Amino acid sequence: MPLLDVRNLTIILDTPHGRVKAVERVSLTVNAGEVHGLVGESGSGRSLLARAILGIPGHNWTIQADRMMWEGQNLMEMSSKERRALMGSEMAMIFQDPISSLDPTISVGVQIIEAMPENKSIAWWKREKDKRIKAQQWLHKVGIKESEKVMASYPWELSDGECQKVMIAIAVANQPKLLIADEPTNSMEIRTQAQIFRLLSKLNQLQNVSILLISHELETMSQWCDRLSVMYSGQIMESGPTSELIAQPYHPYTKALVDNIPDYSDVDSHKTMMNTLAGSAPALQHLPIGCRLGPRCPQAQKRCVNQPHLSHHKDRYFACHFPYHSELSNDDTLTKS
Repeated sequence: MPLLDVRNLTIILDTPHGRVKAVERVSLTVNAGEVHGLVGESGSGRSLLARAILGIPGHNWTIQADRMMWEGQNLMEMSSKERRALMGSEMAMIFQDPISSLDPTISVGVQIIEAMPENKSIAWWKREKDKRIKAQQWLHKVGIKESEKVMASYPWELSDGECQKVMIAIAVANQPKLLIADEPTNSMEIRTQAQIFRLLSKLNQLQNVSILLISHELETMSQWCDRLSVMYSGQIMESGPTSELIAQPYHPYTKALVDNIPDYSDVDSHKTMMNTLAGSAPALQHLPIGCRLGPRCPQAQKRCVNQPHLSHHKDRYFACHFPYHSELSNDDTLTKS
């Protein structure tokens, strides 16, 4: 049984320009102990999807889904109190904007300690000291050297990078079953980025924490994720095992992302133009008819005015009428969803 199973999730936003589907018919499965990457450019709906999973929608949201299951429990049928309890114990998220996610009136140390679970094997009069020591250890693990000073500081006294590290420490200190990391290494130097990814990998391998990693850097995601899902303009374009998806992309958008990964083995590659798709992602108020990639797609044909269904081929999913590898276009064994 999957840890998280989402089927045909749609998020409708009420805007001054009318109702728009920011996320449409998205399906996502995260298994226990898996690192699942959600890749796509800014505005593709990745953060909206993460917030819908956690149960923290905006005031103008309408969420629809065939099912949204967490370990066999239907999240759509839970009350807001039950969702908050679940988020506080079994789910955690590293937000993209750390400064607005931290309480400016409470010190960093108190916020980390509040997120840590009770260790009932320790005598009650020792628990506070034990939590404080572990909080400093978590800060050290995420790359903060002066942990005591940061513990006593308030979020507005720290830099953006330090606040991001504090957010990561709060999320992992809770020891959740599922950690949603939304651009976890944003505004960090390269060395610290590698340190954070090693920490997340260690949590996954040693504590069996499942991770939903959200980023726009396909090259980085390919090194750390077991599976990848590619989003574009609020829809899933393709999903599958990372190694297979990188080696043989089916969807034109995925292929464009893969072709855009720098080739460091070619000494002349830094002098050549990078492969890109013409145009830009459409605004939510002016979405194209049918396939949302249609106006930019090099494979587009007349049939693309009809929205493609998500097709299932072995362990791969893709939404395209004319995928690369033409045998898939005419394969009657494909499962449509």
